[in-house]
Amino acid sequence: MALWERLPVWVQVRCGLTPRSLAALSVVLIVAVGFAVQHFWAGRPEPVRAPERVTGPAPPVHTVSPGPGPTPSPVPVAGVSGAPGPSPSGGIVVDVSGKVRRPGIHRLPPGSRVADALAAAGGVRDGVDVTGLNRARVLMDGEQVVVGVPGAVPGAAAPVAGRGGSAGAGGAPVSLGSATVDQLDALPGVGPVLAQHIVDYRAQHGGFRSVDELREVNGIGDRRFEDLRPLVRP
Repeated sequence: MALWERLPVWVQVRCGLTPRSLAALSVVLIVAVGFAVQHFWAGRPEPVRAPERVTGPAPPVHTVSPGPGPTPSPVPVAGVSGAPGPSPSGGIVVDVSGKVRRPGIHRLPPGSRVADALAAAGGVRDGVDVTGLNRARVLMDGEQVVVGVPGAVPGAAAPVAGRGGSAGAGGAPVSLGSATVDQLDALPGVGPVLAQHIVDYRAQHGGFRSVDELREVNGIGDRRFEDLRPLVRP
């Protein structure tokens, strides 16, 4: 009532509000202001604490053991040759024969050379000419090193018995699966480059299954293959 009486007369005339209506309007405005304040207070941003870092042992991993059943066979991978690997001991085995003090089978570490094989055999006997023996050549597993024997190929690979019998010392076919670059270079029409191509093909394909595969080596044509065919074996 006091507020209504203080209003100018022209406002009282224009609004035409009775004191009760003015009081009700005031209550509505107060309630609206209260709701607005509550809504603003509820929607204010609040700080959020970061989660604490939990340190401790990792949870145990439960492994499931395979049940009874057949063991899965290994799956062959393309590009991996089936050639046998090195000996289980991690070294190489060579046969040193001829005019040495202790001929026989000797085990050497990988990367050994002919000179190491001669040292393992006690050295060369006095008066033996080793001019044609390449003592710096790296040995391969299963090689035979022949010293001071006339007609023998120095550092020849050990002969492997095939279906046609064991290879002899003189005039025997050269094994494509174990021959060295020097042995292949000694064949007619084969130089050091072509000999290296043959060795590279053998390493990539896991050996020679037949003499006919020699045609697939880079640098060997039909005519050269016919010349080499009676001189080699797989």
